[in-house]
Formats: sequence, C-alpha cells, structure tokens
Amino acid sequence: MARRLFGTDGVRGRANDDPMTAETALRLGQAAGRHFIKGNHAHRVVIGKDTRRSGYMLENALTAGFTSVGMDVFLVGPVPTPAVGFLTRSMRADLGVMISASHNPFQDNGIKFFGPDGFKLSDAAEEAIERALEGPPDLVEPARIGRATRIDDGRGRYMEFAKTTFPRGRRLDGLRIVVDCANGAAYRTAPDVLWELGAEVVRIAVAPNGFNINKDCGSTHTAAAVEAVKLHRADLGISLDGDADRVMIIDETGEIADGDQFMALIADRWAAEGRLAQGTLVATVMSNLGLERHLESQGLRLLRTAVGDRYVVEAMRAGGYNLGGEQSGHIVMTDHVTTGDGLIAALQFLSAMVETGRKASELSRVFQAYPQLLTNVRFRKGAEPLSEASVQSAISDGEARLDGRGRLVIRKSGTEPLVRIMGECDDPELLRVVLGNIEAEVARFA
Repeated sequence: MARRLFGTDGVRGRANDDPMTAETALRLGQAAGRHFIKGNHAHRVVIGKDTRRSGYMLENALTAGFTSVGMDVFLVGPVPTPAVGFLTRSMRADLGVMISASHNPFQDNGIKFFGPDGFKLSDAAEEAIERALEGPPDLVEPARIGRATRIDDGRGRYMEFAKTTFPRGRRLDGLRIVVDCANGAAYRTAPDVLWELGAEVVRIAVAPNGFNINKDCGSTHTAAAVEAVKLHRADLGISLDGDADRVMIIDETGEIADGDQFMALIADRWAAEGRLAQGTLVATVMSNLGLERHLESQGLRLLRTAVGDRYVVEAMRAGGYNLGGEQSGHIVMTDHVTTGDGLIAALQFLSAMVETGRKASELSRVFQAYPQLLTNVRFRKGAEPLSEASVQSAISDGEARLDGRGRLVIRKSGTEPLVRIMGECDDPELLRVVLGNIEAEVARFA
C-alpha cells in the first residue's frame, strides 16, 4: 500500500494546510485509536508537543479524536520527542504522540507516533492507520468516552531519567556550558539537567513565543551558539533542535562537531569498554566516508541504512546493535533510549570530558573527514531523471573516475521533485567535476 500521509518521520506539513489540519489530526487520533485499542484494559495515549503555536490546535484535535473512540489521554505539554517515547513506556500507555516538525520553522508541524514499547511505529503500523482512515471511526457510547488529564510532572520524570544516564558519582562542577535550546521543547529540560549536575549553564534560545522555534538558533543554525561559546569562554556548546532529538557539539574554540564525529567518539569508547554490541555502529548513507575508514582501522564495522533515524533504529533493533545515528545529530543509544536524544547524547560527551579530563576539541576531532559535497537538482513534473540512460551513464562514469577514492549517493527526494546528489572523495577538485557532470545531466530534465 502506498502511504499518502506518513513520510519518513510521521505526518508533516504546513500548519492549517492539508494534511496538517485539525480535521486530519482528529481523524488520525480516531484511526490510531482504532488500531491500538486491543483487549479489555483501560487504553491510554501520551501526547507531548514542542513550542509551536499550532501545537495547541493539533493537541486539542488529537485529544478529541482519541477520547471519541474510548482512549484516555495524558497531556504532558512541551517536552522533547524522546521524552514521549520514555513516558509512553513508563506510564504503560498503548500509544505515544509527539506534535512537532523537529528542526523546521514554526509554520510547519508534524505528528509522530510511538508504540507501547516507546519506539516509533513500523511501516506496517502506519499503513494500518491509513487504512483505518478510509472507514468510519469506531465511536463509543457516551459512558465510554475517554477522559483527558494533564500530567504536570512529565518533564520532571524525564529529567530524572536523563540524569541516570550520566555516570553515578560524577558531576559537572567547574564546566561552563552553553546550551542552545532552539526556543523549542527542551527550553527548560536541558539547562535544568545540566545545572542540577553541577555545571555553570549559559542559556540561549530559551524564550519560546510560538513563532521563534528554530529561528536563527538550534542545531541547524549554530552561529549564535558558537558566538556564545567564544563570548563566555565556555568549555562546551550544546545546540539542540526544536524537539531536542538531535544535537550538535561546539568545542571551546567554536568549532562544530557533527553527528559523525560524535558517533566515532562514543563507538571508540564503548568498544574499549566492551559495550559496543557486535562491534557495529549503524548510520545512514550520508555519514562521511572518513567515519567508515576510521571504524575499519579500529576493527569495527559501519552498517549503513537509508536516510532517516527511523531506518537506523529499525536496523539496530533487527541486528541487536546499541549505537547508531545520523550525521545531522540524531544519536540513538538503545541502552538508554528508543529514539534520537540530544540531551542524553550530550551527557555522554560530557561524561567523556569528565572521565578523561580532556578538552572538547580533543574529543570531537576523532577522524579526518573526507571532502563532501551535496547538491539538489529540481526536475519537472512527470520526469524520472534517475531512470534516464544519460543520467545513469553519467553516474557510472563518475563512479569509475572515483575508483575507490570516494563514493556517490544519489537519490530522489521523497517530498519534493528533487534529485539529491552527494559525493565524497579525497580529491576535492575531482569530486567537483564528477558531481558537476551528473548535475548537468539531471538538469536537462528540469
């Protein structure tokens, strides 16, 4: 079945435009309830959100949908996405929902579903919900309508859990840390956890107003955090995105370490401690070739997946691996959490600083990254450039010219009429020529 609503990370779109309307949210709540109501126990759903103005509208619509089919709703307010996964399991709920469009601007929003195990739903479960949308909702008798309860300590429960992932007996005394919360879901959670662990915390982008989430701040706009690290002479900068499921690390010099460098550090440490399951790190096709070569030099393995943290998690669960993530800063550590968690990942970096006594700059430059270029080429409606012989020939020629010195990742966007062309090579000039030739061929179908 072709999915109409669900993409690689739930349902997403511009708020108040189809599909991100109150009507669709209500129907999604009814359909998801229909899929998850099984057995005779009281059925529960946990709903969290980030700080977008449209979150109120979608929260109320989802609540109406779930209660109309007999589910009790627990509203936990603004919390990080991983907190919803944690609370869904902790509260023995049948389902969890996070209302967020992650790193997107305020005008977008999204609905992400978590199963009772705290993991994001499988393709099969999402397809079942879409099928349920095609029929009428299973509305219950008045006496069985669900109730909605606001859980005021949901954030506090998650904070206490997050602190348990930091080594017992260790503290952050003496460290000055800049934390950029993107005016998003972690605007209180992340700074408070770091402060409670003993750090001197410089808080930026912690004044959400419904419209400023991710605006010139957060993990996709790190300039403000870099400036703050330098201004305050901080030991570390932590830059989260709007729902705090990804993180970028900024060292004391203002240099940024992406998810690849972060994963390399944790993989090396866990392998040395005998904690890295099967000596394997799971990452996407976008992770740098330098990461792969570094792991190989350590006797470790990189398992690549399609783009999207859900595919990383699926591969981790299928193979029994415990560390994975994306270059963009999603870091998944299934020993602790069920999805990417920017705060808990940052705590792992801080534990390395505390335990080794080394500076952030010494820990965040694990390998030499290969030059990497990425370009997007738009094509006209109805065209299929990747199926064209001329484009295939250009790709084959490019791969032959790289001849083991690099690699190409070329894919069609799942949401826009774009071909995404990424290449890596130890020779930047050769890489530019190869990508330019492919780009020119794809552009013929614009």
